[in-house]
Amino acid sequence: RTRWMLGRGRTPSGIFGFGLLAFISVSVRPTQLSVPETQFYSSVAVHPHTSVVCRHHLGKMLGRLAATRLLEIRQAFRGAAQASRSFSTALNYHIDSPDNNPDMPWEFNSKNQEKVKEIISHYPSNYKQSAVIPLLDLAQQQHGGWLPVSAMNAVAKVIGVAPIRVYEVATFYSMFNRTPVGKYHLLVCGTTPCMIRGSRDIEDALLKHLGVKRNEVTKDGLFSVGEMECMGSCVNAPMITVADYSNGSEGYSYNYYEDVTPKRVVEIVELLRKGEKLPPGTQNPKRIMSGPEGGNTTLLTDPKPPPCRDLDAC
Repeated sequence: RTRWMLGRGRTPSGIFGFGLLAFISVSVRPTQLSVPETQFYSSVAVHPHTSVVCRHHLGKMLGRLAATRLLEIRQAFRGAAQASRSFSTALNYHIDSPDNNPDMPWEFNSKNQEKVKEIISHYPSNYKQSAVIPLLDLAQQQHGGWLPVSAMNAVAKVIGVAPIRVYEVATFYSMFNRTPVGKYHLLVCGTTPCMIRGSRDIEDALLKHLGVKRNEVTKDGLFSVGEMECMGSCVNAPMITVADYSNGSEGYSYNYYEDVTPKRVVEIVELLRKGEKLPPGTQNPKRIMSGPEGGNTTLLTDPKPPPCRDLDAC
């Protein structure tokens, strides 16, 4: 029988064998091994550079253990991916359904066709594909806040690219919704500053008041709640965004509401339900924009000028 020294020299088989042993040594649980295998494996793992082993038996054992461990890792990643989908605003796969399949007719309406021409005019004629993001945004506004696959195909046709190029963009950016949302899509900032300031309480208040889970739509079709990463106004944390699709692309708005509380977000929902439009920005009456609560405490007057304006003469 051919014998070889595990780890001796720099042969590919030796390097691979040692690497596989290292992988299994941190991956395999003792309960996966029989008693003889445990004794044999332990002697090899403890003395990898001095143990002479049989290629056949070692390869067979390591192959079985590696296959078992790789299967466990794959299942673990599948479980993690499945769990993450429930916390993600955007799905990373597509399944045909009666209201979302490539055979459904979709095209920009007459008003938006003019907007399409205006958007494309911003780019060189040989770079029309650069308009993919604003065109997807326009399509989403027209379709009530989400993008069916037929709308993506329509965008691909307009800019002259393969549909997969549009799918890549639509699935990358979480602001493109690929499942139906409410006419008012509420997004809670989930980044660290907002989380420290209570964004989870904000989300819980919205979900409890509306009686839905994250990314679900209320029975009346008015509201849905999702999560969004940094909205860029950390000094006014926590904050939410309201995407208003109630009037399609003509009345579309995307407003930030800052310094919110669980009580205030419920009030915002009820005002929207009544059709009222409240001013965006800080919801704290004690502060102006991003200024300190209660007003400025420093720099209350104009700074004094330098003693000599002519610096060369000083």
